[in-house]
Amino acid sequence: MPTMTQTRQIFESLSPSDDSWIGSFPVMNEQDVAEVVDRARIAAHWWSDQSWRERRRRLMDFKAILATRSVELAELVHAENGKPVADATLEILLSIEHIDWAARHARRVLKERRVLPGLLTTNQDARVEYRPYGVVGVIGPWNYPVFTPIGSIAYALAAGNAVVFKPSEFTTGIGQWLVAALGEVVPEQPVCQLVTGFGATGAALCTSGVDKVSFTGSTATGKRVMAACAESLTPVLLECGGKDAAIVDQTANLKKAAEVIAFGAYSNAGQTCVGAERVYVHESVYPEFIDLLAGKVRRIRAGSGDAASYGPMTMPAQTEVVQAHLADLSVHGGRVVVGSEASIGDRFISPLLFAEVPENAAAVREETFGPTLVVNPVRDMEQAIALTNANQYGLAASVFAGSTGACQAIARRLEVGMVSMNSWVMYAGVAGLPWGGVGQSGFGRIHGAEGLRQMARTRSTVRERFGIPLKLVSFERHEVTSPAIRRIYQTLHGNRKWRR
Repeated sequence: MPTMTQTRQIFESLSPSDDSWIGSFPVMNEQDVAEVVDRARIAAHWWSDQSWRERRRRLMDFKAILATRSVELAELVHAENGKPVADATLEILLSIEHIDWAARHARRVLKERRVLPGLLTTNQDARVEYRPYGVVGVIGPWNYPVFTPIGSIAYALAAGNAVVFKPSEFTTGIGQWLVAALGEVVPEQPVCQLVTGFGATGAALCTSGVDKVSFTGSTATGKRVMAACAESLTPVLLECGGKDAAIVDQTANLKKAAEVIAFGAYSNAGQTCVGAERVYVHESVYPEFIDLLAGKVRRIRAGSGDAASYGPMTMPAQTEVVQAHLADLSVHGGRVVVGSEASIGDRFISPLLFAEVPENAAAVREETFGPTLVVNPVRDMEQAIALTNANQYGLAASVFAGSTGACQAIARRLEVGMVSMNSWVMYAGVAGLPWGGVGQSGFGRIHGAEGLRQMARTRSTVRERFGIPLKLVSFERHEVTSPAIRRIYQTLHGNRKWRR
């Protein structure tokens, strides 16, 4: 498996496929990070002073670089992350969509807007302003090293902030590429800078004085990020782990469901926060579905060549999790439909398909983040909904049913942040939709209008437009003022029939 070696404050990023060298990077300490944040503070003032039109132009130029050099970037993602070039390309194309959306819609979403005052404040001009935080720290993951951080970086920049980006130590070369590309389109000031290293570098970013932290990663690390930021009350946005379920109703198109779920479970070697990890299938169609799915899974190949369906395990520790979840089946029960212990290699793991696994087993309860999938029968959709919601995570889910109404009836009751109906992860491709979860999957949203507003402080202002004879906030208030206003409110609001 690829390793990250640290020698004299330098670490190397190696390909998870063959240990080939990608690049060497400094392990930055607290002082290093603080200096970067200081530079970002100056850049933030300059960037926020630029017009909406100018910021949009620069981000459109950044988007153009990703589009015109997508082959180069996809090859780097393939080399450093391990995923097939085709999957890396799709990730880049989705990122382009989000940069475009953030650039085009930032002014509309974040421009100052008027708010209608009430009766007591009818003489006030009331407004809401959205002002950039200043410097946003972005801590990115290794599994989608372009798409995921872009969801914070592009939206933070569009809102007028400067960014300090700490990529995963497993995909630092990709992070460096993105920051360099932004430097090409904004050469005047370092509006997006890179800090590199391990967990300690990320911790230093949290305590460096940045104005907000946007984190994507495991729930355990997210809690540490939140605790570090709590010391200075630095606001955080957390997109953490998931244990996403797919629900298959008896009316579903089973062939389509099997095809979509297979990709949702095994693409990127299962290293996807919104990947399908458990499936609940109506018992009446369960035998047919498991046969269809098993047939598709047996044709999936792990490897690094052009014929591979997915690549290696990017982070060695995840292999140990897969091994533990497979071993746990011998304790709790369940059967292995596809694969065996021999499926787990040093670098690559062939697909593992489990069935009839008890709900208290690790493979059902805990995030695996590997090429495994649990499929269990349920007596009805009520049970499927209950089991989906019983898990501590609440990131996303997929629903498969024969009609829009059936899909929606199930989707409305799922306690998750995102739902795909008769598809998987399509919400990622709609740039205007917010992305995020509930429960142990975190809070806050990236993408869409909500993602832009997450990158701005909200400020309310009022301005007196004209004077009124009834003084409300004054020690010189006339004795008839309160009774007069009370009678007006009794007339306007005291009729109980209006409540119906």
